[in-house]
Amino acid sequence: MLFQSTYTRHLTIFVGSLVSLIYFTACQDDNLRKKDNPYEFVAPDNFPVPTYTFYNNKVTEEGFKLGKKIFFDPILSIDGSVSCSSCHNQSLAFADIPLHTVSVGIDGLVGIRNAPSLANLAFMREFFWDGGVTHLDFVPINAIESPVEMGEDIATVVAKIKNDTEYSALFEAAFNTTEINMPLLMDALAQFMLLMVSDNSKYDAYLKGTETLTAQELKGLQLFDQKCESCHSGILFTNQDYFNNGIDSVFSDSGRATISANPLDIGKFKVPTLRNIAVTAPYMHNAKFRTLEDVLNHYDNGLIPSNSLAPSLVQANGDLGIPLSTEEKAAIIAFLETLTDYEFLNNPIFFKD
Repeated sequence: MLFQSTYTRHLTIFVGSLVSLIYFTACQDDNLRKKDNPYEFVAPDNFPVPTYTFYNNKVTEEGFKLGKKIFFDPILSIDGSVSCSSCHNQSLAFADIPLHTVSVGIDGLVGIRNAPSLANLAFMREFFWDGGVTHLDFVPINAIESPVEMGEDIATVVAKIKNDTEYSALFEAAFNTTEINMPLLMDALAQFMLLMVSDNSKYDAYLKGTETLTAQELKGLQLFDQKCESCHSGILFTNQDYFNNGIDSVFSDSGRATISANPLDIGKFKVPTLRNIAVTAPYMHNAKFRTLEDVLNHYDNGLIPSNSLAPSLVQANGDLGIPLSTEEKAAIIAFLETLTDYEFLNNPIFFKD
């Protein structure tokens, strides 16, 4: 079945919740925090089982705060001008500002991809638009050593941090050791990012029965389940797969093929989560579209024919695209706006000290 119904979505969420409950009960995972402790990780009841390996990097208040300091510190870049926060702004769900269509690094150098949102990373199997990293701990190294982002060597970063007396005390408090090394540096950054859990949007309140959706939002939800959910599925709003969605006929960025070396993967990129999508413009790996209207217009009538298009974009009669009326587009956008988690965007634990 190409499209899942609203019933299927809710059933999937229920089954995922049941599996998560059984998993965490059986394992008695001590990473689950009490609600009055914001510095330990907890998986929302209706989210899937986390993919992150908490057994060797438990989130603690000290580790989180160390990771936050590193996240905001331009010491990671070769010239002290770029930090992780330079491309990941909390008010935009830790995505980049719209002015930066693609990442901007040291010396004003520009990358080739739009910086994605950082949310619900504990549940992701792979990272980046091409899935080139399979564990969160190794994500920051790519930005640090990218010649157009931070342009620094990780060994040099460790050496600089070792020479900072403030960091020495923070590492000892977080990891109970005077040692400062690359693995502990990555562990601290991971602890900060792991708490970036977004699960309190209007839609989440609707699922819990504590808030209602408007008639237009409900219509948008129904249309979304009919026309969009085959790729943006489940409570994370991504199936975490890779597809060509027809935005170009020739790709200067090979996407997934860069990792797989499979020519059939040229032009395929990871399906992004749609949580907080209303605040993370521009859209697509290359920031081709400025607005959600632009995105839906593309799916309606702007697809470029390709033999490797996502199956959901090829109709039974062979036509390409997802036919949408003006009213249907407005309804879908109204629903997508219910996925904005304002609590997440304004959570003070992520504020720079």
